[in-house]
Amino acid sequence: MSEGPAGSGDSRPENPISSQDGVDSGAVNDVDTYQLYQRGLDLLGRGSAAAAAQLLSRAAAAEPHSRSVLEALARAQFDAGQYTAAAGNFRRIVDASPSDDYAQFGLGLALSRTGDHGAAAEHLALAAAMRPNLRHYTDALRSVRATLRARAEMREGNTD
Repeated sequence: MSEGPAGSGDSRPENPISSQDGVDSGAVNDVDTYQLYQRGLDLLGRGSAAAAAQLLSRAAAAEPHSRSVLEALARAQFDAGQYTAAAGNFRRIVDASPSDDYAQFGLGLALSRTGDHGAAAEHLALAAAMRPNLRHYTDALRSVRATLRARAEMREGNTD
């Protein structure tokens, strides 16, 4: 999906599971979790979002505090049409790191797909304010605000 989180054109380098993500690199289970993560990213990159979400869900269960795993899972869920789940995982990242513009963007897009355009506009506005040079952030914000205006105009027209 070209306008969604997985295909948004974000220039952020991949952030593999690491000890800074809350993973103890010496544990045997980390190898399995890292393999799940890598396989999930590969599936996501090849357009198999639902399959990627399944693998990444397993990786997230093993490493629930890993930002990189949560982000990949949220991207896969979004691309698989699991917008409520994607919003929940993007929200977890935003709660831990409010200055993460990409998580704010992903949360805003996912919320807009669930129909919560007001909350979506807030998160998209934050993302666009943090990175005004990213056109897909400002385009998404403009689109959600247009939806909010159109709905407000419809309500006003129906009350006359």
